Amino acid sequence: MAHTHDHNHGHHHDHTDIDWAEMASLLETQAELFTPLYERALAWLGHKQTEPGLIVDAGSGPGVVSCLLAEAFPGARVVAVDGTEPLLERAGARAARLGVADRFGTLVGELPGALADLDYPADLLWASRSLHHLGDQRAALAAFAARLAPGGTLALMEGGLPARFLPRDIGIGRPGLQSRLDALEEEWFAEMRAELPGHVAETEDWPALMATAGLRHTGTRSFMLDLPAPTTDRARVYVAAVLSRLRDGFGDHLDATDRATLDRLLDPEDAASVHRRADVFVLAVHTVHTAVRTG
Repeated sequence: MAHTHDHNHGHHHDHTDIDWAEMASLLETQAELFTPLYERALAWLGHKQTEPGLIVDAGSGPGVVSCLLAEAFPGARVVAVDGTEPLLERAGARAARLGVADRFGTLVGELPGALADLDYPADLLWASRSLHHLGDQRAALAAFAARLAPGGTLALMEGGLPARFLPRDIGIGRPGLQSRLDALEEEWFAEMRAELPGHVAETEDWPALMATAGLRHTGTRSFMLDLPAPTTDRARVYVAAVLSRLRDGFGDHLDATDRATLDRLLDPEDAASVHRRADVFVLAVHTVHTAVRTG
């Protein structure tokens, strides 16, 4: 299964047996829902890196955030980089719909090597939860840093808090279902990292790792998405999609009670489902770390 942190974001490691049309739609739905969070993060970045000439979205997925970058920095050229051509085709089409195609490009290839094909150094390199899909994160950060112009900024979105969609006690099953799903996902994530080519274990002190790449840490800030109950139909669709993927990925690791609870939450005919219940919300926090190339 795709890591749910990442259907948030559009970065994938296993390119086999994936329905890209379905995956792209899910990635777009999530990124569009999280647009208020991204817009606040980009406004913060705008005070740190004024008037960048070239912005690179490293691990762009279908380009929702790439296009937000183009809108937030109207003088910049934006290049979306991803290993999956169908997602970049979506990115290009989105840029055309939004009227920014004249300063929008795509580059297909695996990170970090694909960055070597950039025509010139980046003034702002945005990496939203793509780094953690690379086996050697320290080496990848060095490669990111090498593609920055002097004075250029690396913005790394990693960490934050697990999303919450429901109260602790939802009136069916055992309270605390989302916490148990989080624990399973943490185990899956550790296994996913361990199986990456060239995997190197790192303490996830992102500012320190950026410093080892020769960059000067300039800030860390977390941004919240708060869509309180009663929430929108669009948010309900997203919550149902996330819970469905968790059920598909972890259902065998849940006890019978939790499996039955998930089934009820996902049954549109059930009054207790996320499609119908009044207490569904979306609360999420993503953290951005920035560092600048000084030399």
